[in-house]
Amino acid sequence: MNEASADSGNSSVPELGHSLRQTPLFDAHRGLGAKLVGFGGWEMPLAYPGGTLAEHRACRTEAVAFDVSHLGTVRVSGTDGFDRLQAALSNDLRRVGPGRAQYTHLLSEDDGSVVDDIIVWWVSDDVFDVMPNASNTARVVDAIGGEDTTETRAIIAVQGPMARSRLGTILPGAAAVPRFGVAGFEWEGVPCLVAGTGYTGEDGVECAVPADTAESLWAAILGTGVQPAGLGARDTLRLEAALPLHGHELGPGITPLQAGLGWVIGWDKPAFRGRDALLAEKNAGPRRLLVGLATEGRQPPREGSPVTKGSKIVGTVTSGNFSPMLEHGIALALVDTTAGVSPETTLAIEQRGRAMTATVVKTPFVRAGQWAIGN
Repeated sequence: MNEASADSGNSSVPELGHSLRQTPLFDAHRGLGAKLVGFGGWEMPLAYPGGTLAEHRACRTEAVAFDVSHLGTVRVSGTDGFDRLQAALSNDLRRVGPGRAQYTHLLSEDDGSVVDDIIVWWVSDDVFDVMPNASNTARVVDAIGGEDTTETRAIIAVQGPMARSRLGTILPGAAAVPRFGVAGFEWEGVPCLVAGTGYTGEDGVECAVPADTAESLWAAILGTGVQPAGLGARDTLRLEAALPLHGHELGPGITPLQAGLGWVIGWDKPAFRGRDALLAEKNAGPRRLLVGLATEGRQPPREGSPVTKGSKIVGTVTSGNFSPMLEHGIALALVDTTAGVSPETTLAIEQRGRAMTATVVKTPFVRAGQWAIGN
């Protein structure tokens, strides 16, 4: 999801000779001592000196801020914008309206698999900000048109059970935006946008601010007691929340139905990219489904590990890690529907020459607000 992304986006470091792009907050991250890594073609903070575990727990208990400026923004405007998005994307914008955000997919015409998962901010009647994953912006522009405005702004995600209360001390209007709402606000006299979205499983907002004023807003947010957090914590947070990551739970060969995301399909629309292939899969039934797995001990399950039931391979781990809140391993896996698994089914993850016992569990692994201070 594109908090994701929900992002998402595949983690990657460019080949030698290629330069990494930097967000408007790059100097601020370096000044805070962040460990910087390549991610989707951008140089991004993986963690700050306190470490990923502390950042993760701060998001679950209080509030953190992420720089997610590496996400794309494609501005689609004009009287035909609505129809263009309806024809290209899986969800039905008629379910929402101006001043709302919607999670949706761009699908392959061939097999209905997910080319990208996207958040659409419906800014005003004929203006939409379409937010693809870091590495997919160009292909989304090819599908829907519009203007790539990624370089003109920064996006700061403030997440956690105390995110709104702390942000409200400097920006009460932005902090009050409802979940999946979209609104304007001003920072230092400059127009900005905010949406009640995120990619952590906790409450929070994402602020889009012009690039040249981003450092000022970032510093002010941290000044409220919000802790900076990097991509390491963002990934473990989204996994605990069982939010899909493109290239793992979504991507080539993986459809929304297999990922358990049938609710992002606007079946009442007469046409959209990939509809015929997806309808055929719906009628036949998906051959595999995404499930949550819990393991014992601190060893993290790893992506790509086979999942077995008895002596038979029935699936593959798509994402796995140690859960900082549950203090044991968790994973998402695509499992064959013929395997007959359900919550509490015992499976195994084959890893490093040994079998890790894994129990099928309901997701999300962790609920929003579950660990808030005072609970």
